[in-house]
Amino acid sequence: MISIEKFLEQIASGEDSSRQFKSDVRNAESLASEMVAFANSEGGTLFIGVADDGSVPGLGSKDVSRINQLISNAASHLVRSPLAVQTENVVLENKRIVIVLIVPKGIDKPYFDKNGVIWLKTGADKRRVNSKEELRRLFQLTDQFHADELPTKAGIDKLDKLRFRDFLRDVYKQEYPDSPEELTRLLQNMNLATDSGVLNLAGVLLFAERPEWIKPQFVVKAIRYPGNKIHVSDYVDTEDFVGPLRKIFDDALAFVMRNLHKVQAGRGVNAPGLPEIPESVFEELLVNALVHRDYLVSAPIRLFIFDNRIEIISPGHLPNNLTVEKILAGNSNIRNPILVSYVAKGLLPYHGLGSGIKRALDEWPHIDFTDDRDGCLFAATVHRKPVGQMELIGVAPKTSGKTSGETSGKIIEFMRKNSLITIPELAEKIGVTERSVERNIQKLQASGVVRRVGPAKGGHWEVIE
Repeated sequence: MISIEKFLEQIASGEDSSRQFKSDVRNAESLASEMVAFANSEGGTLFIGVADDGSVPGLGSKDVSRINQLISNAASHLVRSPLAVQTENVVLENKRIVIVLIVPKGIDKPYFDKNGVIWLKTGADKRRVNSKEELRRLFQLTDQFHADELPTKAGIDKLDKLRFRDFLRDVYKQEYPDSPEELTRLLQNMNLATDSGVLNLAGVLLFAERPEWIKPQFVVKAIRYPGNKIHVSDYVDTEDFVGPLRKIFDDALAFVMRNLHKVQAGRGVNAPGLPEIPESVFEELLVNALVHRDYLVSAPIRLFIFDNRIEIISPGHLPNNLTVEKILAGNSNIRNPILVSYVAKGLLPYHGLGSGIKRALDEWPHIDFTDDRDGCLFAATVHRKPVGQMELIGVAPKTSGKTSGETSGKIIEFMRKNSLITIPELAEKIGVTERSVERNIQKLQASGVVRRVGPAKGGHWEVIE
């Protein structure tokens, strides 16, 4: 039962996506559309007898009887499927009444009004579902449809024959089919092709020769920025990763690792350094991003590396009733079951459903997760320790150097004098090969001593003091 104090507290909070005010209700069809919007979203409460501005005129006893009849009619006959709603009357000090109508989150989505229109909540308002993508997402929420089942325009001729042949041999101990008919039938049985014989989205992402030619939006875009902010034009390193999911994963992971510092970590001075953050952390987060992202959102995964953090941003917020707190506790919800089933067969590093984020946090507790429902994205932010708190290794001397780092030292010296100097010019001035210069620059970049700002052509070098 709602107390007057609780009631006034909710009214004072104003309208939002879960709370709406109506001073009166006289149209059952209009009321049904409000119920549909709540049921198709996260559920909500309608306060009848409360004006839009938050004032509370209340209702008379005759109005209460009339409106309760409208509610019953709307929920039972004007919503498809019928809804089981709850009402409660709040008696005000002046004996006027407010009807509190509670509409639960629907378990049989999508819901329609009498005219077959699907409504969704948008803030305090509602809107029609106007696109196939939105409709698919509603079906996806109720496990009636999954994005990785979507048919594509790619025939089986777009398959990477060698990749698929090796998978069949290694996992199923089976030979590659001899005829196109056998291959099509096998792909259909493996849930990688549709009944019409084209590859579905899972088949393209896992085994197509050039997935980016078929679905160019499903890639990873990575940028290493100087400093801690996004720059419009300045960046140290940038790359787009394309291909089957395994190749995207390997290349994205390599990009992160080459942009991390190497630390001594209590090892001997001659021992190779360890990355400042364990590689396994990014394995878990990248697999999570590739497998659990929302493929109904036509956008790439974004990978941003800053001096103080690394961000992995996936299209699509957490599905259904999942929250950050629930995933930290190990709960999960399979958005792309075909992809998950094949990743579990060894196509990507995988250690069990719902355990990846917990495992990443065990390795590196300095990770924040953001579920942005308005922006329709999920972000993992891995915080880096300040350089001054790490015992870096492999840092070349910042003078001309008369040690084993002589070449690196000279590179730094020439970069200080001319930030626009090119690799061929460096090789000529130092008297070494261009390949030797490239190797030394890669080590200097990995150690955080120098960085490239801007593209290969038109950018410049920066020596970090």
